[in-house]
Amino acid sequence: MLSSGNLIQSQMESFLVFLIVLGVAVKAHKVQICPKRCVCQVLNPNLATLCDKKGLLFVPPNIDRHTVEMRLGDNFVTGVKRKDFANMTKLVDLTLSRNTIGSIAPYAFKDLENLRALHLDSNRLTRITNDTFSGMSKLHHLILNNNQLTHIHSGAFNDLTALEELDLSYNNLESAPWVAIQRMSNLHTLNLDHNMLSLIPEGTFSGLQKLKRLDVTSNKLQKLPPDPVFQRAGVLATSGIMGPSSFALSFGGNPLRCNCELLWLRRLQREDDLETCASPQHLAGRYFWTVSEEEFLCEPPLITRHSQV
Repeated sequence: MLSSGNLIQSQMESFLVFLIVLGVAVKAHKVQICPKRCVCQVLNPNLATLCDKKGLLFVPPNIDRHTVEMRLGDNFVTGVKRKDFANMTKLVDLTLSRNTIGSIAPYAFKDLENLRALHLDSNRLTRITNDTFSGMSKLHHLILNNNQLTHIHSGAFNDLTALEELDLSYNNLESAPWVAIQRMSNLHTLNLDHNMLSLIPEGTFSGLQKLKRLDVTSNKLQKLPPDPVFQRAGVLATSGIMGPSSFALSFGGNPLRCNCELLWLRRLQREDDLETCASPQHLAGRYFWTVSEEEFLCEPPLITRHSQV
């Protein structure tokens, strides 16, 4: 017959065994709900589901809806369906980079009300529709570079008012949703380089007081619109070193027409860079910053015939 002390000790040992078994069962349960081939990391209270480079052909159907970070880069996912991320309201960071995504179902990201960063770079997207990013009012970083985008619907970015970084570089865009970009008052980085843009409407950047970096390199721009966002900068920086009043502007690789419409830009203080003039003919090939202000002229209209009264 056990004494009261031994009985208590025995009960304690049994309780400890129960806790250990329970812990193993909970751990086994967590392993079971982690998608096949993926790795799930629990950093209380957050859950990260890591599925990079797993040869996946589609988004796993059994993702834990409490996932905060989801990585699906370097796979063979061809499309995003409406159900793929349904009810994932806790997701903050989603990476879908370097897949073969050519389509995104309407409202596929609508439930991601807390998403801050969405990486869709290096895929095969050709169009962004008005309902692709619907409801994503807390998104800070949208990375869409290295796709095959030819068209973005005018209302596609209307809900992205909190955006801080937008990367649309290395696509085939002839235009951008300029009106929506005008309303991105928190935007600090805008990459539009290596597209086919021929016009930026005047006033596009006038309300973007936080914008610090703009890259429009290698487009079809003959001019840039004068804008307070450039003129408030003490220096138009070209290096990675940014001062408190500097503004990083990259616009080389465009067929710049160096006439009076670009005189405002030539008058800004600028670290020396290699932008060149494409026209008029007598300035073609000359470095933009070495052309004197007096040479930025506009020709008067040529009268070829007189009207008779």
